[in-house]
Amino acid sequence: MIQTAQRSAAGLWRHGDFLKLWTAQAVSSFGARITREGLPFAAVMSLGATPAQVGILAALARGPAIVVGLAGGGLVDRRRRRPILIATDIGRAVALASIPLAAWLEVFTLAQLYVVAALVGGLGVLFDMADHAYLPSLIAKADLVDGNAKLATTESIAEIGGPSLAGLLFQALTAPFAVAVNAGTYLFSAAALATIRASEPPMPPPDPHAAPAHPAADFRIGLAAAMADPVVRPLLLIACFSALFGSFFSALYILFALRVLGLTPAMLGATISVGGVAALFGAVLTRPLIERFGIGPTFVFTGVVTGAGSLFIPLAHGGPVLGMLMLMASQAIGDSFGTVNEIAGRSLRQTQVPAALMGRVGGVFAAAPGATGIIGAVLGGVLGGVIGAQHTLLIASAGVILTPALGYFSALRRHTETILDDEGASPP
Repeated sequence: MIQTAQRSAAGLWRHGDFLKLWTAQAVSSFGARITREGLPFAAVMSLGATPAQVGILAALARGPAIVVGLAGGGLVDRRRRRPILIATDIGRAVALASIPLAAWLEVFTLAQLYVVAALVGGLGVLFDMADHAYLPSLIAKADLVDGNAKLATTESIAEIGGPSLAGLLFQALTAPFAVAVNAGTYLFSAAALATIRASEPPMPPPDPHAAPAHPAADFRIGLAAAMADPVVRPLLLIACFSALFGSFFSALYILFALRVLGLTPAMLGATISVGGVAALFGAVLTRPLIERFGIGPTFVFTGVVTGAGSLFIPLAHGGPVLGMLMLMASQAIGDSFGTVNEIAGRSLRQTQVPAALMGRVGGVFAAAPGATGIIGAVLGGVLGGVIGAQHTLLIASAGVILTPALGYFSALRRHTETILDDEGASPP
């Protein structure tokens, strides 16, 4: 306990094992951005995929969140988390390495790309679940906000530089062979994780009288645990409704920007990059806000402000330049306060959920919002065709503003603990 307290006082900059985790996450974040851009590029540039085929590819990349969320929570709770992180990194590297190998052998097909997209998407969700469960066992409770903020910082940097790096790689190496670089980032991440020296707390021994593990039972246990906690329950409900209304933007944002406002692809790319810069600011802003208001009120407030920032999108009008400026305003507000909201919500869940249930609750947080997100994307597309993109986006903005406001009527408003000054706190 004395050692942990000293580390907390000195900050995470002197916590060697956290720095290794941070390094692994930073490198794999850039790799994830290359994957996100690289697989569609490979489909279009190397295989001549149609828009419908690219849509299937996107669905296969995101769909595994539901399946893995349902089936993976128990695995994360019954196994040590660091080996899962390493295994998922290696699995993603092997899956991606098959693309340049197949291209070199001239047997690269769209079917293979579909399989790789599904594998990488599913392993990525499992990695995130294990990662969120692993961090509280590595650092003290008082350092969780700082640790999550540092991880969010590198995510923001990757969001800024990742797409540009991907573009350079695709141009220099062609899309299939650029993916080989991505495979290398996951191998580097696995190697960095393997050097962490801290041992994880032992997993609880299996109950010999318990029924055999089953994904449905694991999901029910995770759901029951989330709904029973007065702080975690509103977090889950807000996540589900936020995914529902937020997916309206996923379905219509690019179409609205290009066809209604008349932005060029280059203008849209510059607009999106503003969000990465704003997210960096949000990561820095997190600690002062939580110290001032407490973590629960900070989560509620930043959620409402993030939603309010989305109003700049459907209210955008005029020529492309004015429209671009309004979209930039939305990116600046949404990504800065949205980053604070994400860090606060993640830290709340990590402090409220027992370590033995972290994986199963994480599975619920992956599967339930994943399902409502798919519903929202379909519903947003249908409404956009009936009442128009602009009116549909106004409905979406109203939804993403009102959803976090529900937290005001929950235990979140009264949860004013900062979790930043838990002196001598040790990991669970």
